[in-house]
Amino acid sequence: MPSLPDMATPNVTELAAGRRGASRDMLAEVPDLKPAFFEWLCRMGDTTLILGHRLSEWCGHGPALEEDIAIANTALDLIGHTQMWLNLAGEVEGQGRSADDLAYLRDAMHFRNALLVELPNGDIGRTLMRQFLFDAWHHEMLGRLEGSAVTEVAEIAAKAKKEVAYHLDRSSDLVVRLGDGTEESHARMQDALDILWPYTGEFCTGDAVDAAVAKAGIAPRPEDLRAPWLAFVGEVLEEATLDMPQNGHAQKGGRQGRHTEHLGYLLAEMQFLQRAYPGAEW
Repeated sequence: MPSLPDMATPNVTELAAGRRGASRDMLAEVPDLKPAFFEWLCRMGDTTLILGHRLSEWCGHGPALEEDIAIANTALDLIGHTQMWLNLAGEVEGQGRSADDLAYLRDAMHFRNALLVELPNGDIGRTLMRQFLFDAWHHEMLGRLEGSAVTEVAEIAAKAKKEVAYHLDRSSDLVVRLGDGTEESHARMQDALDILWPYTGEFCTGDAVDAAVAKAGIAPRPEDLRAPWLAFVGEVLEEATLDMPQNGHAQKGGRQGRHTEHLGYLLAEMQFLQRAYPGAEW
């Protein structure tokens, strides 16, 4: 995919300054921002979509009925967030694509989700650890987005944050209970943390797209989320008697369309019906 042009035009900052509650109509005034905004919206929507699908794989297979229902509900929440993000992405793109089109009719190389969420579920401990690490970032991000210069983004964030607050409370509690539980549960949670940790750095690593939307006041710089994310995660891990990995290496590329082999298999399942029967309606 060709690299995006430099979209940090000088008048973007002037537009965003003091304009909490501005409309996405600002794109008409700053058209060069449109590709970056669309890309950023896909990153948000694709990440919640892929994690929602991963969690749905537990439906009927949870270790206990309560967990089975809770995981399924979290998946539904995330897919609901996806619909809002990708609907807005389609409007911004202006090519007539709906949220369904973006979800079901793109190939893996055009998805912009973070790598963490496309990894296989593993055991329940790994699934819960992944959820906790994501929830801590997601909650912080949505809190910042409530102050977005684009009204639609702020409204999506405000709605989604209410559900994500519950997700974070639940995943934090389970990480503590399992981490500070039996010898086996502790070992499994530490193993899950060690495996997943390198994939968390991608959430707090920005590029030209992030710089453009940050300058426009649409979203925070990813790097600005790292300190509060680390502080919260560190407190929970300490209570869970788990050791935070010191490896600073970050596996990244998913937000630019470079994915693991796992995403292709996931999409083959998720997109099968639409691909086999194009335009089918219930």
